[in-house]
Amino acid sequence: MTLSIAGLVATSTPGWASELDRTPVTASSTVSAPFNAGPGAAVPVSTPVTPAPAPLQMVQSLPATMPVEAPTTDTEDFSSLADAVAAQDGAVADEALRCLAGAIYFESKGEPLAGQLAVAEVIINRAKSGRFADNICGVVKQRGQFSFVRGGQMPSIDATRAAYRTALAVAKVAIADAWDSPAPKALFFHAARVRPSWGLTKIAAIGNHIFYR
Repeated sequence: MTLSIAGLVATSTPGWASELDRTPVTASSTVSAPFNAGPGAAVPVSTPVTPAPAPLQMVQSLPATMPVEAPTTDTEDFSSLADAVAAQDGAVADEALRCLAGAIYFESKGEPLAGQLAVAEVIINRAKSGRFADNICGVVKQRGQFSFVRGGQMPSIDATRAAYRTALAVAKVAIADAWDSPAPKALFFHAARVRPSWGLTKIAAIGNHIFYR
């Protein structure tokens, strides 16, 4: 896949440490002279007796120097692009997803899923290329790039339309890098009915669009 926008929350694993009971020695912990010692009997000097160590206690601790490991994430394997699209929910997480889904909808609704994914990849590739805006909404709304944009804004979309729900699912697949692009590294595309004089490398023809880099 060409690009994943993504993004991780780090976690740590508690370790175990051992502690010994270091109870202070008190006056009661001494040996005294025998009760029946007679005159002249040798009286031993009181000698502190160190108590036997308490049993080892296992105490949870989190050392400050413990390395932090990034969480592992499970990656689903899909048998087809259609399966990957069908697995997506209808939630719109952020504005970037909304912009990408809108571009897919206006540029390629009615195209095969591979063609819709290729359109999504063009936008993502542009955001990374350094030749266009550095974010998805900036790429979509960049002046002179997409004809459906008017005054820097996208037209409103009826979110209940089946074509938009498909576009939203394709956008999620593209952002999650859940399926390989059918037009890898593409930065441009046009409708097959036009013949622009572009000195670019043709990558793929999918549905009614031709893709270039």
